[in-house]
Amino acid sequence: MVDIRRTDAEKNGNISNVVIDEIEKVVKGKRDVITKVYAAILAGGHILLDDIPGVGKTTLAMAFAKALDMKYNRVQFTPDVLPSDIMGFSMYNAKTGDFEYREGAAFCNLFLADEINRTSPKSQSALLEIMEEKCVTVDAVTRQLPEPFTVIATQNPIGSSGTQMLPESQLDRFMIRLSMGYPSHDAAVQILKGQEFVPINGVNLVVSREELVELQKKTNSLSVHDSIFDYIVTLIEKTRNNEYFALGASPRGANSLLRMSRAMALLSGRNYVVPDDIEAVFTAVLGHRVKLSSRARANGFTVDTALEEVRKSVKLPRT
Repeated sequence: MVDIRRTDAEKNGNISNVVIDEIEKVVKGKRDVITKVYAAILAGGHILLDDIPGVGKTTLAMAFAKALDMKYNRVQFTPDVLPSDIMGFSMYNAKTGDFEYREGAAFCNLFLADEINRTSPKSQSALLEIMEEKCVTVDAVTRQLPEPFTVIATQNPIGSSGTQMLPESQLDRFMIRLSMGYPSHDAAVQILKGQEFVPINGVNLVVSREELVELQKKTNSLSVHDSIFDYIVTLIEKTRNNEYFALGASPRGANSLLRMSRAMALLSGRNYVVPDDIEAVFTAVLGHRVKLSSRARANGFTVDTALEEVRKSVKLPRT
């Protein structure tokens, strides 16, 4: 059943806040993270949640699947997970004498790759075509994944035993990387008291699958001024020619920054992009695409602080 509050939101031409409010029923005190995840879904991108266990990463993914009417599959990545588990495989049917294709876990709308850094590089690389092309190729036959399609991957940054670091080519395919972090003191107290717990079934459907596809198309068609294009390219170039970074952002990073900025504009109820949209997602989009130089590390810089210095060094465009 669609949330009754949607009617009033539609009158205002924007149901985005209704979706975010619905997710906040089960993920408390993380509105900024929820907003950016929703923006990435609207932009047609994939999300990497880099965080410790037990902070609600899986709950966040399940809540979005409920609110957006997305078919949801989850794979707990371990060393014995095979590419065929994700992409599917052909099985011989003795009755017909033919090989029949069996779909893998990726055939869904929202695919949760839990602890992606704990599986083999072979299984990690199986996600490359899926994330970029949104299709799978098995036995020389290419099959399209359903629309919409989003991957939410999680990894635990603490505890390197049995983990395989994601290569740059894989990291670059994630539109954003986020960290949920611990709840605030007050939120933690309320969780312990049971006042903030809402079962996942309490999340109502707000946007249908078909409507989500239309919202994604609308996001990608938002107006962008030439000065905004120039601003984005200048920011990206600054990461490549900077003493803080040994590796700068890729052209895909620039494209992701543009798409996320469009999504943030839509969430703000605008049909055009402003510099604030770019600033809101700058570190989330580029933080996993750059590498700090030894000089930056020696001076105590983190990736976020270094990117903030880059952003401040570029003059804001006049739109």
